[in-house]
Amino acid sequence: MGAIHRWADLTGPELANVAAGDPVAVWPLAAVEQHGAHLPLGTDTIIGEGLLAAACDTLRETPLPDARDLLILPTLAPAASLEHSAYPGTLSLAAEQVIATLESVGADLARAGIRRLVLFNSHGGNKAVMDLAALKLRAAHAMLVVKASYFRFAPAAEALPAAELAHGVHGGALETALMAHLAPEHIRTAHVADARPLGRELADAGRTIAPEGEAAFAWMAQDLHPSGVAGDATLADAERGAALCAHIAERTAAVLRDAAAFDLSRLRSMP
Repeated sequence: MGAIHRWADLTGPELANVAAGDPVAVWPLAAVEQHGAHLPLGTDTIIGEGLLAAACDTLRETPLPDARDLLILPTLAPAASLEHSAYPGTLSLAAEQVIATLESVGADLARAGIRRLVLFNSHGGNKAVMDLAALKLRAAHAMLVVKASYFRFAPAAEALPAAELAHGVHGGALETALMAHLAPEHIRTAHVADARPLGRELADAGRTIAPEGEAAFAWMAQDLHPSGVAGDATLADAERGAALCAHIAERTAAVLRDAAAFDLSRLRSMP
C-alpha cells in the first residue's frame, strides 16, 4: 500500500527513496485575490487545499494502484490573477513568471526522478499558464503532466442550478458553498449576495459570446459585476458544500489513480 507524503516534510534521502518507486506528484495551484466582500483573499487556496485533503482521505481507503506513493508539493500562491487586479488585496504574478515557475520546479521534479505530475488547480486564471507550462514540461522531460481544475469536473447531479454552474464563476454559489463546508468562520455572512453576472445576462439574451464557454472573450472581474463577484452566493450552505466537496474529492482521487496507472511508454519519443 502506497503512502501519502508532503514533499517539504521529507529529507533529501527520503525523497530519493520515494521517487525511486515512481510516485505521483500533485502540485496545488491556487491564488491570493479578491472574492468580493463575503469571502477572504485566500479563498482559492483554502478550497484547493481542502479539496485535496478530502481526496487524500478517499485514497487512504482506496489507494493508488501498484502501491504507488503520493507526493504533495507546496501550494503555488499567489499565481496568475491579472483579471482581479483592479480590486485591493489581489496579489498576482505575471503570466510569464508563473509559466517559468512551473517549468523550473517541473525540471526539479524531473531531476529527482518524478515522471508523473498532476497540477491540481483551484483558480480559473491559472488555466492558460498551466496549459502552456504542462506542454513545455512534456516536451522537455517526457513527463506525464495532468491538468486538473476542480471547477471543470462534471458536477454532481443537482448540485447547483445549471445557470449558476455556468455563470457563477467567481465568489458565487460554488465557492461560497465549499467555503461554508471547509472554513465557515471565514465567510462574512452579512455580505453574502446575488451578484447577477454579465454572462447570465448575455445568455438570457441569446448571445453567442460569453465570458466562459465555446466563444469566450477576455474579461476583467469588473466586467462581470461591479462587486468583483460573479454568481449567486445566497444559494450556498454548508450541506451543499459538503456534498460538492465529497463529489469533487472522489473525482480528484480518480484522476490521481489514473495518473498512477498511466502507461508511461505511451509518451513516445520522436520517431
